[in-house]
Formats: sequence, structure tokens, C-alpha cells
Amino acid sequence: MDFEQIREILKNVGLGHNESKIYLTLIRLGPSMAGRIAKESNIDRSACYDSLKALLKKGLVSYSIEANRKKFAAANPSRLKQYLKEKEDLIDTVLPNLSNMFKSKEDKSQVNMFKGLKGIKTVFDDIIKEAKNDENLVIDSSGKFGEKMPYYLPHFNKALDKNKIRVRHIVRRDKEKELHPSKTTDLRFFPRTIGEQTITTNIYADKIALILWTDVPEAVIIKNKAAAEAYKNYFEILWKSSNK
Repeated sequence: MDFEQIREILKNVGLGHNESKIYLTLIRLGPSMAGRIAKESNIDRSACYDSLKALLKKGLVSYSIEANRKKFAAANPSRLKQYLKEKEDLIDTVLPNLSNMFKSKEDKSQVNMFKGLKGIKTVFDDIIKEAKNDENLVIDSSGKFGEKMPYYLPHFNKALDKNKIRVRHIVRRDKEKELHPSKTTDLRFFPRTIGEQTITTNIYADKIALILWTDVPEAVIIKNKAAAEAYKNYFEILWKSSNK
């Protein structure tokens, strides 16, 4: 995995653009003065100082004093997991209140839009939450999930297994090798050749999630019990006529 791929992952777990760059630069250089860090990471010195301060607060960087100057060092990478656990613990303290506030204002029927890979991740996280010990029904002719979100796919599959979510997935046969399905997934294939579409449909609980796999992916979640039941009936017709 190269520098840019690692930096992108660090950004996804909460480090800023410059913070991730500086942290990786410090790991590569070892303990260094701020001037060298700014030069090696190609970041303006004042911006570098701001990011170092942020990393110090997160416990991902420390410093020592040498000749009245600060020398900064990256914390052991294992600190990253502790940092994420601390954020998770903070969320846990407010989650009950937030959930109660959300439920009191939640509409019985909703349509919510999402955009970008982070938005799509929110959709998949909702599937894990809402379909626990139940089923997710998937109609998909594109097989784009693994291509667009290769780092998130293993996490999603692991969560499907852990939460005992059965997946029934109808897909084009020529996309089978691109899917990397979970252990709980049953695959069937469209009964005849169909053109590749960029949209994937997930049906779960009382929701329908439509994911459009364009360059910047978009999705919509429709929460409506009657609509979900209609889609489930449509899925069953397709499932019975699909090939194993």
C-alpha cells in the first residue's frame, strides 16, 4: 500500500488533510523540527504548526525540547486504534439522547439523499443496523461495490456475518468474480442477458436503498413500509425466475 493510499485511510478515520500528511512524514523521518517537517511534507510552516498542535491534542504526536527548540515525533501507530476508541466512547455518551431526539422527530415515511463515497457508506451502515438478524435483498447488474469501495467491502461483509444478515443477491453472471460476497450471501443470476446498469437496489426492513454508481456515486433511501413490501414481492418474482 503506497503513501497516498495510507493517507486516504487516515483521512477517512478523522485526520485532516495536512494532519495525515504530517503524521506519515514524521513516521518516515523520525523525530524532527517543525521546519523540516513543513519542508518534507510540502506544507506551509504556519499550517504545519496548526496541524502539529491538532495532532498533539489527539495524542498522535509528542515533542521534546532540544536547545530551546521543539523536536516532534509521531506516536506509535497503535495509538490510532486508541484514538478511534476514545471517539467511539464519546459518541456512546451522547447516543441515547441523540436517538431519543431523532425518534421524536422522525417521520413515518422518509426520503433521504446521499452523495459521494462517505454518503454511500452511510447507506451500507444503515443496512447493517436495520437488517440485523433479518435479510437484505439486492438487485444488481453492475457489480460496482467492490470496484468503488475496495477498502470498505471487507468491513461490510464482516458486519453482515456478525449481525446474521442473510443476503439474497441477483446479479449478472459475468459479474460474479467481482462481487466477493459474504458468507451469508446466496447468489442467483438474471435469467437472460441484460445490459449493465449503474444502479443497485437494496431492500431491507421497511426501506429501499437505490445506489447510483456514477463517478460521484449518489443514493436515496426510501422509508415506506408499503413501498418496501411491494419491492419485496417484485424481488421474489425475480428470485424464482433467476438461475442458480
